[in-house]
Amino acid sequence: MSARSRLILLTATLSATALAMTGCVAGEGSDVAPEPSAAADAEWSSDTLTLDFATYNPLSLIIKDQGWLEDELGDDVTVNWVLSAGSNKANEALRAGAIDVGSTAGSAALLARSNGSPIQVIDIFTQPNWAAILVPTGSDIDEVADLKGRTVAATKGTDPYFFLLQALQGEGLSLSDISLQNLQHADGKTALETGAVEAWSGLDPLLSTAVANGTAEIIYDNVDFNSYGFLNATEDFISNNPDLAQLVVNAYEKARAWALENPDETAAILAEVAGIDVAVAEATIERTVIDIDNVPGEAQRDVLEIIGPIFVESGDVPSQDLIDDALDSLFTDEFASAADPDAIG
Repeated sequence: MSARSRLILLTATLSATALAMTGCVAGEGSDVAPEPSAAADAEWSSDTLTLDFATYNPLSLIIKDQGWLEDELGDDVTVNWVLSAGSNKANEALRAGAIDVGSTAGSAALLARSNGSPIQVIDIFTQPNWAAILVPTGSDIDEVADLKGRTVAATKGTDPYFFLLQALQGEGLSLSDISLQNLQHADGKTALETGAVEAWSGLDPLLSTAVANGTAEIIYDNVDFNSYGFLNATEDFISNNPDLAQLVVNAYEKARAWALENPDETAAILAEVAGIDVAVAEATIERTVIDIDNVPGEAQRDVLEIIGPIFVESGDVPSQDLIDDALDSLFTDEFASAADPDAIG
């Protein structure tokens, strides 16, 4: 049975249940079955589905590579894939309505929601250790405290940026103690390797590439400062296209199982898309926890409650009230809770 058939059957079942509960069936308690629902002839709620893929989101790469969404939707719905270079770019596309579903770090999703972006988290794709602070090989910078007065690259609005804020705070420092260069991830790596900056708060697989080629070394790594990988959708998409939202989440959960069963193939797909050596891709996958609970909730909120006040202190969010409101409205668990990877043929 196709994903659409399953979703149509679910809709028909829920409709019949609702009618029964209100007594609007043919004969209270009778054996006469209600007329077949019109949902049986329903089509998908939209003729297009636009979502991102990103090297920091290996599950998105698998779904795109395997063509599962295209197979399920056939000629009825056109699937458009948009490359996200970072969480900030995914958030920009979501806010502009350029994509329906986008993948970001959890911290980036909180920042966007706190600043008015109408997004909600519909699935958790990974728990990655994807950020770290690097310096050129042989640098005299040995620890975070040594960053005071130095030039540091990071991409604002992404997990490495928030990783940097937390690392500085842990040493009693703030952004005012460094010279921040707001560069996209790939540009930050280049700036570090060419000596344009003295340190870089980087993102995998780029940071693992810099370490592997010998141009950089990690001076600070802390998995607790990394937030989860959030799959976000616009509120408009969630309200108007719940069938497609469920289909996407189903595909993500199929990709999770596929990645766990096929780690070598997952690394190969990442290597091809990112243009990196397979060994680097394997190292990146090893730093990523894929086998996790996909339902957004308390585990993610606990992490974001620590990061939120740092946003206010850094000036990225005007007030803690906005953080609190965002935390109360950021998660919707209905799709992840109902996820059925077997619904993808």
